[in-house]
Amino acid sequence: MGYISNADVEQRMGPVAYVQLSDDAGSGTADESVVNEARLGAEGELNSYLAGRYAVPVDLAVHPELEAVVVSFVLDLVEYRLHGRRPPIPEGIVQKRTNAIEWLSRLSAGEVQLPGMTPIGANPAAGIEVEQSSNEQVFTRDEMRGV
Repeated sequence: MGYISNADVEQRMGPVAYVQLSDDAGSGTADESVVNEARLGAEGELNSYLAGRYAVPVDLAVHPELEAVVVSFVLDLVEYRLHGRRPPIPEGIVQKRTNAIEWLSRLSAGEVQLPGMTPIGANPAAGIEVEQSSNEQVFTRDEMRGV
């Protein structure tokens, strides 16, 4: 299940940029396989950040309150990927991607939450987590000699 379609990418970028950034053959038409690669890569990148805390892919039909933010970030990532094929990347595109990655990193770290989504439980296969509750040393090395 994808978050966006190639038509969404074309609408975001405009038809001229959409063709310019994907037409490697010089045919004057967009190469949909190039756009698919960028779109699927961006969706995978977004899911990689979400997967540490939430079940992915996010079903936007079940969570319509998330559609705007998810779609916006995926489009930002796709736009960056397509522009990256024809450098230099415009500063505004770089900044949108930077903002998206910063927010997704904060989400992955648990600093921000997706409204309406329940975080997945801890994975027992990840091993045991240990917490240290004190830095105080109870016995010194000298006290332990001869024990």
